[in-house]
Amino acid sequence: MKSSNGNLIENQDAIWVFTNSNETLISSEKVMSKKSEFPFEQIFINRSNDFFQQMTNLNDEKSIATKDSLSLKKQNFEFPLETKKILGYHCKKAKTIINSNTIEFWYTEDLKVKAAPTILGQNLGLVLEMVRNGNFVIAATKIEKTKEFPVISLPKKNVDILTYKDLVWKSRFTTVEIFKDQIINFSSDSKSNDSILRFANGTIAVRKVKFPVIKSGSQIFADVTEQSNGDAYDRTGSFFIIPTDKEISFLNGLQNGVKSLPIYSNENGKDYQGVVATKNYNPIIEMMRFFTPFGVKQYNYLELKDKNWHDKVMYRQDISDLVNLLSGKEVWIGINIGNYDKGGHKVSANITIHPEEISTKAKDIVPLFCTNNVMEMAGQEYGTMFNHEKGLEVNFTLNKPMKNAKLRYITTGHGGWENGDEFVPKKNSIYLDGKETFSFKPWRQDCGSYRLYNPASGNFPNGLSSSDYSRSNWCPGMVTFPIYIDLGDLEVGTHTMQIKIPQGLPEGTSFSSWNISGILIGE
Repeated sequence: MKSSNGNLIENQDAIWVFTNSNETLISSEKVMSKKSEFPFEQIFINRSNDFFQQMTNLNDEKSIATKDSLSLKKQNFEFPLETKKILGYHCKKAKTIINSNTIEFWYTEDLKVKAAPTILGQNLGLVLEMVRNGNFVIAATKIEKTKEFPVISLPKKNVDILTYKDLVWKSRFTTVEIFKDQIINFSSDSKSNDSILRFANGTIAVRKVKFPVIKSGSQIFADVTEQSNGDAYDRTGSFFIIPTDKEISFLNGLQNGVKSLPIYSNENGKDYQGVVATKNYNPIIEMMRFFTPFGVKQYNYLELKDKNWHDKVMYRQDISDLVNLLSGKEVWIGINIGNYDKGGHKVSANITIHPEEISTKAKDIVPLFCTNNVMEMAGQEYGTMFNHEKGLEVNFTLNKPMKNAKLRYITTGHGGWENGDEFVPKKNSIYLDGKETFSFKPWRQDCGSYRLYNPASGNFPNGLSSSDYSRSNWCPGMVTFPIYIDLGDLEVGTHTMQIKIPQGLPEGTSFSSWNISGILIGE
């Protein structure tokens, strides 16, 4: 049985070890009683030929195995002169260090057989206790003699160990593939097909995806992989959900043109399409805001001494709070990278679902706003409404009270070259029902950490690369993570949220803008 820090681990599946002079099987109580959930692993040791096979049943119909004829012979131990009795048997001590972990074994030679609850220590004797770092213990609780050795059916075909580990790892969670090697570019030749719709001259890809029912407490992650397919510049990207629960959706704007979306106006002389929730419209919900680096892969031929460029950039973010939008539903999901390059970018995107044995209540979600103009290449206005005192304002109505409400807020500043809001910290202030609730200056000072993603980044006389410079909450080649702003308990009725940012003035042909998005999450 397993224990940690002196406490028995609850609800554990007891390890069962069967052994004789020729072979050993490491299994478990639930596996042997056919009550184990998939995937489950068993290990078979052939002592005559000194090899072991790991076998995992992925489901009722599929199992995989790998064979190792070398590892058992390579295990090295120290043998301190210590002894003790376990279950009435005289035991000796062995010790080894694996990956900075000190592991101690107590084994007996009284029974004339060899075995252990893991691959480690198989040739010592019969291991009755293993102790890792002095605080995690696997200890035998009973030894019985059986008449027969269990019969197991090992797959005839073995895969290499890395393939085996990869397949076992992937079997432990569900992967929903959204996009695979999808080109996001700017070209009139960009066309839709039966499963993926292309909009804004190819800078947006959208498809409908069916999600399984997701168990309470599961962890959900979004991941995106990007490579340049021609574009050398850092660009704004968004991996988003299109809510379709109201009369009008962002999909209408994609299909019928940006002018078909509701207009937001704050008296600054411009109209902003589809940026705030209305009675009959919800804006997109950003699962992930990401930024492409300067030309990763496509421009890796631009060599610099001691710079080994990465082949791709990978973005990964926890989106577990959005489970109510996905579980058991068909959902329109899109991805966008704003660019004017015919080659553009190549992206893959997945959502992975990782089951947990935790009972939690799914959160209610209310979309509020998104000024990220993902339809920029189809005429959607930049988020420049913050040059007016009113900023961005949205009214929303709750039909029932919301406890522990939080605003999931993503913000990035853009434009204006060196004097613009991309490179000048600006205070974001959030008001709820007329009162300032939260304010901060979103700023990233770690952009130089990601230099190896940016082969085409410009280099300046001061010794810095463009990708090194600190920015308003983003870096080339990184995710911008949401922050969660506590709003307390909200009552039934209509509420007003307002976002104010001291947006910089235009300089010549350059101007500043802010891409912000927000959803309300609560119980």
